[in-house]
Amino acid sequence: MTILDRILLFSPADLAACFVLIACWLGIGWRIDNATAQHPSVSGLMAQFRHAWMIQMVQRDPRIFDAQLIANLRQGSAFFASASMIAIGGGLALIGNTDQLAGVAQDLSLESVPAFVWDVKILTILLLLSNAFLKYVWAHRLFGYCFVLMAAVPNTDKDPRAYPRANQAADLSITAARSFNRAMRSTYFALAAAAWLIGAWALIAASVVTCAVLYRREFASQSRTILQRVPAETTPPKAPVSTSSHTQL
Repeated sequence: MTILDRILLFSPADLAACFVLIACWLGIGWRIDNATAQHPSVSGLMAQFRHAWMIQMVQRDPRIFDAQLIANLRQGSAFFASASMIAIGGGLALIGNTDQLAGVAQDLSLESVPAFVWDVKILTILLLLSNAFLKYVWAHRLFGYCFVLMAAVPNTDKDPRAYPRANQAADLSITAARSFNRAMRSTYFALAAAAWLIGAWALIAASVVTCAVLYRREFASQSRTILQRVPAETTPPKAPVSTSSHTQL
């Protein structure tokens, strides 16, 4: 069977659904990573706070809180990397035994398709999970590099190397967070790709819903509103109202 024959095993709806999945995954990722300053994403706002965190760390002594925080970030990326690895192993085991899966899916979608089509659908999920795994691992390493740079920041702000190194640590932390966020998006769309096992229209719906959820969380969520809120102490106090004209009768 040639490659063209294998492609013809998929319906036009399947090909369109696969295109929608890829377009939503790449499109929302580009939109979040390239948000404008006038309409920033939650990730962009958090990047500013990461810089502020490292600047405050210069004068914080001891830095136990900072060490615990970066350690927790590393543990989070390690946990999701392990979970992705387990899911990949389960998917690989499922490829060799698609008969039961085909039976369940046929009961739901009332369709009869070749085993090759089921294998491709599972492989699509595995590709997204593999991308997520690699980015989780890279985020874990970057958080480790950030940890080392944080330790290299001098304990006094009078040292000329203090703030430049703090900014380097902040940039590494932002890069690690970006990799982690991309891994999370791959995980979300891997879950959406599982809807393809039901049918093409289910995949289209799941992809659009996932994209909409991610857009709302980054650009229209309550957490974004809170991050954009100006602290009260940064607003200039109002001048007191003069009462001198009312003190004399």
